[in-house]
Amino acid sequence: MRQINFVIIFVICLALVLFGIENTEPAVIHIVKGIQLQAPLSIELILAMGIGAVLAWVFSVWTSVQKLLETSKEIRVKDTRIQQLEEDIERYRAEIQEQQRLLPASQQTTEESEAEVITAQ
Repeated sequence: MRQINFVIIFVICLALVLFGIENTEPAVIHIVKGIQLQAPLSIELILAMGIGAVLAWVFSVWTSVQKLLETSKEIRVKDTRIQQLEEDIERYRAEIQEQQRLLPASQQTTEESEAEVITAQ
């Protein structure tokens, strides 16, 4: 992926240099009423591309921050759910242990009643 990005950036820069070589005559940019800037067209293009690149970078960082905030919120919700499930597991383990303690007592009475039935016969 880095190689593809490098090729794309290289082609854009090469096109910008070739455009700059061909367009050296001054051009006027009207920024605000009464304020104008006069510079070679290639310099103006380089400035416009630089400003565009900076704005794209700022937008990329902003998008990353938003995703990070959303992800951290989802992680907090999932952590809360994990804690609830772990508490449920502990509660179920305690219930199972309690039932297992009661279970051998009932098995002994069943075995004793079976033994009584066999001896009675």
